[in-house]
Amino acid sequence: MPISNPNKCAMFAVLLSLFIFFSACSSNEKINELEQIDLPVDSLYNKALDSVYNGNPKEAASLFEEVERQHPYSNWAVKAQIMAAWAYYEANDYPRALSTLERYIELYPAHEDTEYAYFLRALCYYEQIADVERDAAMTKRSMDAFSELLRRFPEGVYAQDGQLKRDLASSNLAGKEMAVGRFYLKQGYISAAINRFQTVTKKYQTSNQVPEALYRLTVAYNMMNLDDEAERSLKVAQYNFPNSTWTKKAESLMGIKTSDDISDPGGVVSSVISRINIFK
Repeated sequence: MPISNPNKCAMFAVLLSLFIFFSACSSNEKINELEQIDLPVDSLYNKALDSVYNGNPKEAASLFEEVERQHPYSNWAVKAQIMAAWAYYEANDYPRALSTLERYIELYPAHEDTEYAYFLRALCYYEQIADVERDAAMTKRSMDAFSELLRRFPEGVYAQDGQLKRDLASSNLAGKEMAVGRFYLKQGYISAAINRFQTVTKKYQTSNQVPEALYRLTVAYNMMNLDDEAERSLKVAQYNFPNSTWTKKAESLMGIKTSDDISDPGGVVSSVISRINIFK
């Protein structure tokens, strides 16, 4: 007998739709269960590794994340997370690598791979250093990240490499200060130039720009007739960088006899030449 009551028709439609909805949910759950059976944790992890070996780090990263999603409480999930970060790094997707690493460091601060996570985080910043003359922010982040690595793991596996890259990043920032300082000195803004060179000697002491900065300070103080300050800068250079070309130039500028100054005992000629070429 057909249903004639409108209310009953509406109720029947609602019940039918609910039946279809829950049937679909049940089917989806079964599909997901089947997917997990078809791809157990070790198989899924190895599939991600296959993508790495096949040169597809982006796909590998997604598969490593799938390991964590499907098996969040397994030991594989911890390893998969750091591998996902590495895969994003290899794919040059540094923002996603960094977000994954930040999460890993927060969740597993004492894990055996945490040192590597700090190192890889610093590398993500380091690889994004393009032109320090235009933007020094990424260089600064890189240097800070390597400094944190060295502070937390001073004797760690990645300490030596981290120290080297931090010094290179430091030299980049010091190089920017030197470029500005040279410009100021050439334009006659001596005090402004001195401030830049002092920044290099105080803030970037491990950079390869320090010997030149000490020479430029000697030049600038000499131009202002500040003999005591000029001699002090020279002595610092002689003590720390006795064999540097920049120290030899500073010695010549100040008229000090050196082992390379045999033909000019008084240093007069070398001093004049140095004054002429101080901006080279």
